[in-house]
Amino acid sequence: MHDELIQEIRAIYGQEGFIPLHRPIFEGAEKAYLTDCVDSNFVSSVGARVTELEERIADFVGARHAVATVNGTAALHAALAVAGVEPGDEVLTQALTFVATCNAVAYAGAHPVFVDVDTDTLGLSPAAVRRFLAEQTEPGPDGGRVNRATGRRIAACLPMHTFGHPCRIEELAAVCDEFGVPVVEDAAESLGSYVGERHTGTFGRLGTLSFNGNKVITTGGGGMIITDDDWLAARARHLTTTAKAAHGYEFFHDELGFNYRLPNLNAALGCAQMDRLPAILAAKREVARRYAAFFEGRPEAFITEREGTTANYWLNAVRLESREARDALLEYTNQREVMTRPIWRLMTELPMYQHCQHDGLANSRWLEARIVNLPSSVPAGWLA
Repeated sequence: MHDELIQEIRAIYGQEGFIPLHRPIFEGAEKAYLTDCVDSNFVSSVGARVTELEERIADFVGARHAVATVNGTAALHAALAVAGVEPGDEVLTQALTFVATCNAVAYAGAHPVFVDVDTDTLGLSPAAVRRFLAEQTEPGPDGGRVNRATGRRIAACLPMHTFGHPCRIEELAAVCDEFGVPVVEDAAESLGSYVGERHTGTFGRLGTLSFNGNKVITTGGGGMIITDDDWLAARARHLTTTAKAAHGYEFFHDELGFNYRLPNLNAALGCAQMDRLPAILAAKREVARRYAAFFEGRPEAFITEREGTTANYWLNAVRLESREARDALLEYTNQREVMTRPIWRLMTELPMYQHCQHDGLANSRWLEARIVNLPSSVPAGWLA
């Protein structure tokens, strides 16, 4: 299978040279927009392209508001703060995720509590969250929940849409609403992913996106907070702009804020990328279709969107039969200049989070031993 997979990947991406896991593609107006931005002298966080990118993202995902930030982690940190997560609180999240998810929890001074994922979505399991809330928590004084083991308030639930595959967010939001726990969605990887007709990141009180260099579209570095709530949006905008009170010339900051506003240069790049977003998503679906056809009938399982959802296929993933099979594929491909990688180490295996409470994470451990990401860039020339 290894040789055949290499041949398929090279048929998509080219017969010569190193094939990265995911690279940005700049085949549109990026240089022109950046030049216009430089010529305008507005290159920092005040500029027309920042507002334009916010408006275009809000329109694309179907949210009332979008607030641009310097990166996805900053967006997530600010969103948690706006949602009311305070030092000493706890946040339910998944251990099978990129480290930024729980780093944002720690930045807020809170404690991550790790709950298991579903094996098909790779995302936080509503059944596991319900079980934890029913068995490990009790009603709190504010109508929410308190962890019996620690006495801490469960301030939020933070699911992540892994590799752009929507988790069971509708069911999860319903469980959390039943128990009085706000949902903040880490939709960093899922721009262009939907449950039915509804975009990921719009099911909780707030959601966040990332525009890192390896994402579906990029601003170089950048992120976005999305919400339908007017007050939350205004609060997010205030906090991420150093909590500066509006005034023509005075500098007065009314609380501890964050210098998280996206620069206009980055927004200009993002606006050019947005011009091509539908074509980018279509090209990525075609790459995923090629992989799905390749793995059909084989013992390895290509991760596909579940019924009723649309995945953006940000990173294509295949599930191997064992850790040994996973490691053999990783070794074989990387030695031949085709970059593949395993899924992230579980957060409970990292030194700063190994002490955190978890529910056993049986599915997370099983997936960690078997998932491999395959090259997922838009092939050069496919957008022409």
